[in-house]
Amino acid sequence: MTSEYYPYSKFTRVWISDPEDVWKAAEIVKDYKEGEPVLHLKLEDETPLEYPVGPKSNPLPFLRNPDILVGENDLTALSYLHEPAVLHNLKVRFLEPNHIYTYCGIVLVAINPYDQLDIYGEEVIRAYSGQNMGDMDPHIFAVAEEAYKQMARDERNQSIIVSGESGAGKTVSAKYAMRFFATVGGSANDTNVEEKVLASSPIMEAIGNAKTTRNDNSSRFGKYIQIGFSRHYNIIGANMRTYLLEKSRVVFQAEEERNYHIFYQLCASASLPEFKDLGLTSAEDFTFTSLGQNIFIEGVDDAEDFEKTREAFTLLGIKDVSQSSIFKVVASILHLGNIEICSERDGESCRVSRDDVHLQHFCRLLGVELPQMEHWLCHRKLVTASETYVKNMSSQQAANARDALAKHIYARMFDWIVEHINNMLHTSSKQHSFIGVLDIYGFETFEVNSFEQFCINYANEKLQQQFNSHVFKLEQAEYIKEQIPWTLIDFYDNQPCIDLIEARLGILDLLDEECKVPKGTDQNWAQKLYKQNSSSAHFQKPRMSNTSFIIIHFADKVEYQCEGFLEKNRDTVYEEQINILKASQFQLVADLFHEKSDTAPPPKSSRVNVRSAKPTPKTPNKEHRKTVGHQFRSSLQLLMETLNATTPHYVRCIKPNDNKEAFSFDSRRAVQQLRACGVLETIRISAAGYPSRWTYPDFFNRYRVLLKKSDMTTADKKLVCRNLLETLIKEADMFQFGKTKIFFRAGQVAYLEKLRADRFRSACIQIQKTVRGWLARVRYRKIRKSAVTLQRYGRGFLARRLAEFLRQSRAALVCQKQYRMVRDRRVYLRVRRAVVTIQAFTRGMFTRRIYREFLLHHKAMIIQRSVRGWLQRRKFRRARDAAITIQCGFRRVRAKRQLKQLKIEARSAEHLKKLNSGMENKIVQLQRKMDDQSQEFRAQRDQLVVVNTSLGTEVKLLHKQLEQVRQQGGANQIASLQEELAKLQEDLQGAAADRKRLEEEHGAEKTGLQLRVEELERENSLLKSEKEEMNQKILQLANTTQDGGDASQREASLQTELDGERQRYQNLLKEFSRLEQRYENLKEEMSLSKFQQGHRRNPSNQSSLESDSNYTSISMSEVGDTEDAIQQLEDLGMEKAAMDISLFMKLQKRVRELETERKRLQANVDKMEELAKRTDTLQSSEPRSPTSEQENADLAYNNLKRQELESENKKLKNDLNDLRRSIAERASRSDSSNELQDSYNLLMSQLKSANEELDARKEEVLILRTQIVSAAQLRENNQRIQEENKVPELNNSNEPLDKDEALKAYHGLCESKKLLEAQLQTQLRQHKDELDALHTQIELQRDDIEKKTELLNFTAGLSPEAQVEFSIGQEITRLTNDNLDLKEMVEKLEKNERKLKKQLRIYMKKVQEFEASQAAVESSRSRPELTRQVTVQRKEKDFEGMLEYHKEDEALLIKTLVTDIRPSTVSATVPCLPAYILFMCIRHADYINDDSKVEALLTATINAVKKVLKKNNEDFEMTSFWLANTSRLLHCLKQYSGDEAFMTQNTSKQNEHCLKNFDLAEYRQVLSDLSIQIYQQLIKVAEATIQPMIVSAMLESESIPSLAGVKPMGYRHRSSSMDTDAGGPASYTLQALIRQLGQFHAVMQEHGLDPEITGQVVRQLFHCINAVTLNNLLLRKDVCSWSTGMQLRYNTSQMEEWLRANNLYQSKAAATLEPVIQAAQLLQVKKKTTQDAEAICSLCTALSTQQIVKILNLYTPLNEFEERVTVSFIRNIQNRPQQRSDPQQLLMDTKHTFPVLFPYTPSALSLETLHIPPSLCLDFLNRV
Repeated sequence: MTSEYYPYSKFTRVWISDPEDVWKAAEIVKDYKEGEPVLHLKLEDETPLEYPVGPKSNPLPFLRNPDILVGENDLTALSYLHEPAVLHNLKVRFLEPNHIYTYCGIVLVAINPYDQLDIYGEEVIRAYSGQNMGDMDPHIFAVAEEAYKQMARDERNQSIIVSGESGAGKTVSAKYAMRFFATVGGSANDTNVEEKVLASSPIMEAIGNAKTTRNDNSSRFGKYIQIGFSRHYNIIGANMRTYLLEKSRVVFQAEEERNYHIFYQLCASASLPEFKDLGLTSAEDFTFTSLGQNIFIEGVDDAEDFEKTREAFTLLGIKDVSQSSIFKVVASILHLGNIEICSERDGESCRVSRDDVHLQHFCRLLGVELPQMEHWLCHRKLVTASETYVKNMSSQQAANARDALAKHIYARMFDWIVEHINNMLHTSSKQHSFIGVLDIYGFETFEVNSFEQFCINYANEKLQQQFNSHVFKLEQAEYIKEQIPWTLIDFYDNQPCIDLIEARLGILDLLDEECKVPKGTDQNWAQKLYKQNSSSAHFQKPRMSNTSFIIIHFADKVEYQCEGFLEKNRDTVYEEQINILKASQFQLVADLFHEKSDTAPPPKSSRVNVRSAKPTPKTPNKEHRKTVGHQFRSSLQLLMETLNATTPHYVRCIKPNDNKEAFSFDSRRAVQQLRACGVLETIRISAAGYPSRWTYPDFFNRYRVLLKKSDMTTADKKLVCRNLLETLIKEADMFQFGKTKIFFRAGQVAYLEKLRADRFRSACIQIQKTVRGWLARVRYRKIRKSAVTLQRYGRGFLARRLAEFLRQSRAALVCQKQYRMVRDRRVYLRVRRAVVTIQAFTRGMFTRRIYREFLLHHKAMIIQRSVRGWLQRRKFRRARDAAITIQCGFRRVRAKRQLKQLKIEARSAEHLKKLNSGMENKIVQLQRKMDDQSQEFRAQRDQLVVVNTSLGTEVKLLHKQLEQVRQQGGANQIASLQEELAKLQEDLQGAAADRKRLEEEHGAEKTGLQLRVEELERENSLLKSEKEEMNQKILQLANTTQDGGDASQREASLQTELDGERQRYQNLLKEFSRLEQRYENLKEEMSLSKFQQGHRRNPSNQSSLESDSNYTSISMSEVGDTEDAIQQLEDLGMEKAAMDISLFMKLQKRVRELETERKRLQANVDKMEELAKRTDTLQSSEPRSPTSEQENADLAYNNLKRQELESENKKLKNDLNDLRRSIAERASRSDSSNELQDSYNLLMSQLKSANEELDARKEEVLILRTQIVSAAQLRENNQRIQEENKVPELNNSNEPLDKDEALKAYHGLCESKKLLEAQLQTQLRQHKDELDALHTQIELQRDDIEKKTELLNFTAGLSPEAQVEFSIGQEITRLTNDNLDLKEMVEKLEKNERKLKKQLRIYMKKVQEFEASQAAVESSRSRPELTRQVTVQRKEKDFEGMLEYHKEDEALLIKTLVTDIRPSTVSATVPCLPAYILFMCIRHADYINDDSKVEALLTATINAVKKVLKKNNEDFEMTSFWLANTSRLLHCLKQYSGDEAFMTQNTSKQNEHCLKNFDLAEYRQVLSDLSIQIYQQLIKVAEATIQPMIVSAMLESESIPSLAGVKPMGYRHRSSSMDTDAGGPASYTLQALIRQLGQFHAVMQEHGLDPEITGQVVRQLFHCINAVTLNNLLLRKDVCSWSTGMQLRYNTSQMEEWLRANNLYQSKAAATLEPVIQAAQLLQVKKKTTQDAEAICSLCTALSTQQIVKILNLYTPLNEFEERVTVSFIRNIQNRPQQRSDPQQLLMDTKHTFPVLFPYTPSALSLETLHIPPSLCLDFLNRV
């Protein structure tokens, strides 16, 4: 070291001892020179102090570390390694950022916070999994990960040794370590071993933990848990060893302490029904549980803990019977303690009453004989060489024996439970390696120390020896690995102390020897100790006691009281009492006390023998029975052998205070534990060598500021570092150069930091000097400029003042001139006014005289005029009154005559009105049916002509027959026939007259109806014009409004709900994928049959559903509409549905339609029944053959079908016309809306296609009608042939048959007349209904007009603002209703179209069946065939874009296109070529109507894709390739499905390629699920690829050179934490990460993946990058600095640039980086004042308050010039109220997945243009 540097100079900070705080900080105020007796110091409170210094008695004080090193993660990173530095670093980390874990070399120091911390969740485990020790902040998970990784890498067993005093948190630390192993190394099968391992903790805590004065849950035993792993490093089993259970606690507890938890848990649950027979009450009623005088623990519910204990028993497989037996044993111990032993009068004997309730309960619960137990509780058996006799015991001896029995029972039960837990955790699989977790008591010293403390401290001596040896070996291995000269380091060896305890004639040997002496006592044993060990340096005798001794342990001196040592070492239990328990009627109780030698040895197995470390005590009568000390020494030796055979990892738990206060640090208690647990010894060993270690790159980056430009000539950093150190540090022994690191002695790093700070300080001074000069020059320029400005303004002011004086002087002269002028003018004006006034009065006097004379003449004229006018008016009135009187008389006479005439006319008009009252209702009906009536009239006229012709023919025939009869001489018959003929002619004439009369009546009605219809149309047009005017006014008012933001909010909320639903669906799908994968594995193992997916074929299904009904018009669309509405009601909920008036209106409308349809169907049924009755009446007159009846039934069925088709066709046509008119009206009213116009065009196109379909259906109806007519003609021809065959017989002998035929013809005419009348009545009723509908429509129009009038009046009365708001609301409501109506129409049209298609297929099929049956009947009857037969033929079309293959080639097709294909094979062709080829094959199978082929091909394709993905589950390219092809196949199935929703963007040619026969909606759902599974696998593969790169690229690489600063990291990246075979940890740059993302993007683009899906993949990957980066930032103190924030902000900007360059910025991927961006800004912003806190809270909206506080706590300055964040500032952030809902967890969920959406993207590629390359070898496919 240079001679200029001396550490004890002015301003140097040191540590001095203090009785209260142990160590206190001070600062040197005067340079110290060597040899001076006093060091001048100043305390932190500015108090001066003279610190005496001596060469021997009082050395120089310890130096303090620089502030930049305070709070380090690793204590070995401190430059000065000593006790005060360690204590201060732990205190600062514990109190300020609340870090409870700190490394000390290989030791993890854990301080109990006495508070719940959110640092043990699943995300924290995942964050630490796979990380090197030292990469992350210290944590118990880091130690567990280190052990797990070394086990996997080195294939060597590991051990984690957790030690510390009671209350330090040992059990919790061991529990969290096991939780880490259970999570990371979970079982590979369904045995759930890891859950059983964790479930053993509640049981062991219940039976082995108790409340002490130092800890509410203190482990009163030691345990070593071995967790076994398989070759794949999955947990396969575990076992547990226990050490030195504190049995004395069963019968004795100190004040404020409790017995074991199980007793209180059982008493708290004694009221349960299953525990009634235990006889338990409150724990206060039992001696063994009330000695501590406090049975409760604050915040602990014993009953709830007991339920957890029982659940753990059940999970571990312990049956309810065994559990009940265990609880009986526990209860019996409590009753045993309450047995009252009464002393007899002699004092040497005692007794127990048989009526003792507790004795009865004890015997009943254990199943033993009460008299025997009563006897042997007060007696004992003595055995001598010659005889055996029974001896009475005193009450004290009996009580001791009772307590010994209770302890023995509990110990045996404890061992039994441990053994059964081990049996449950045992596995038959071979154990490859294990990790042991040792949870053992730490060094203990109390005021009274007994046998238990002696054994505990003995165990800690052995563990400390192993620890020192391991640390020494690690130091030696590190030096040898780095090829540094090794010098022997002296460290504390506690072997002499161990020999004092366990060597020959040591303390344990002498204790066992004294126990063998019949009358051995504790005092005799103490004297032997004094005599034997007085020469030992670790043994002392107290001055004031002869019954105690002192042992100097490695941690402290401990004085042990000899009283009770022999008794506890013997652990005596009387054999008679044990024999009674062995004879118990309960098997479990008897098994507890049988020796292992009495039972058969267990069969041998390959596993490690699992046993309790404390063997079961043997019977007292055996001489070779081992003492407790001997057993403990043996088990401890076995433990040490196990630990020495493993790689140990150390966790030292520290108790910060004795009051259990959260985050309170007592320095004195902490120092005691640090000395006892070996942490300071580790520090001393490290400080003796080279504690500070730097890698060459880190050292170069940190201290290159000390280099000169000439030193940078070479690129070899090692050489540069060597030259720098040789220049700065002159003593060569202060540092050493290793292969990869530089090693420094203690204090050298502080010296280098001082040099670095000085260099920065000098640079800062130079910068400050330059800046201050610049500031001074700027200030001088400002002052000079200000002086010039002041002068300019002063001179200007003087000039302005002079000018103002001159202006005022000139103004005074002007004022004088004006004043004089005004004064003279006033005098002149006064004289002038006086003259004018005199003249005015004179002239007025003369004028008034003349006026008065004129006025008198004028008044006289007025009087004369008035009198003359009055006389003339009086004369005129008299003449007028006389004329009026004459007129009134004449008019009265004429009015009477007219009134009489009007009354007569009124009466006649009223009569006419009554006569014509019903005509108005018939006008519209008759008008709409005129055409139909005219057609029917023409048809009737034709029928009448035919009938007349036939009747004429028959008349002629009758004339001929009459002539023949006349010739034969039948005069009577001729006369009768003539009469009959005359009657028939009269009837015919009457029918013709009636027909003519009906035609005239109908013609008159038609004319009247036409007039009425014209009148109604005029009225309707008038109403429509008024309605249009009102609509125009409302629209004019609404044009000034704008739509609000409600639509966007509703859209956002709907999108959120949709994303939520989608995410839940995808989570379910992910779970389904996992279960399906598991099912696949089981299927391969068990060779089960494969699952094949079914499919649905519409025609067959619909035929099965609808073929049984004759009324198909309501089977599909109408019922479907109602079901949709009801489903909509259920989805909305009742409350929401009640608010939706439009929905209720639709339901009501639907109900009315269904009711109308029901009435129509009922009328048809009634009509058919009536027709059937009439037919039966006609048929009853003449019997017919079964064949004719069948023909009539078929004909009736055909007529019914025809009528049904016609009515359905007409109804649909009317609906379509109404819909077209309504849509046209809406479109005309909303011409300004392009969107509505587009929807109108779309609906019109759909209507057009529906019309085409209706036309086709109409043609089929005509064909069907033709067939029915042909069948009727055939039947008539057959009847005529039969009649002709019968004519000769009739001519010969059956003359009465002619009369019958004539009667039949007459009756037929009557029936036809009745049918015609019935049809006319039906048409009249229909006309009337239609007229009522028109009236209803008119009324609705009127109501609408009235409402709009009221609305207009109401709107006119509002203010302009209210008018705007009101019109906006009205317009929104109208548009919403229109929207709903349009949607309803579209849905109805789609359903109707699908229904019509299906019904057409059904009808075609039935027509074909009917034709076939008719042909079969005709052939069987040998009847002549029809001259023209009409059939329905399939229209031939030109099918293209299909590929045909044979069924046997299906496996080859799947193998070629799916199994064996590689993405590179089709890289130069059309993207997604396999999907197109598969769909073309599906099209051909659909074309040939082969459902089995479609099903087989799709099922085989899906299964093959799953197998390929399973085989290539880590190949991103293959996964991306099949994601693109699967989604494209899904899009093709949608695009060519024939659904209108998917055909909007198709070309006409693509529409021709749609599927014709099959509906593959189910397979579309399967392919959609498969696409989601492939997407999730793609994300998993991509995340696994980039996850190792994220931390290095985002946080560790220097994207901005020379910006990052490096701090000393102690043991970070030490050799044991890294895989030396791999050459150290991999380092990735940001460019490497971006290149990897670019490769992913290029692969997805090359495979033709949809851009939307690509964006979602990138968004998910960016979320992973953000989550991993932020989690590491929150768990690593070394990266929370200003420079890291700058680097991180630059890295995120580069990522955003990459998104923009690849057109991915709109994919919301950049938004996922917001938390990391805000964290980077938080590291860079100012963090001092309250305003800064407000700015941080408003800036970091994407971070929770917990995350902000964590980053501020972790913020670490890299230079002396940066400042730490104060605790008050952090408290300010915490106490600031937050309006946001922060998540509970600290870390982000790296496994979170956004819901994926596969948008429909149709292909523009035409299938007929697709070219298949020959390289695919698909020659067996034929193009169709």
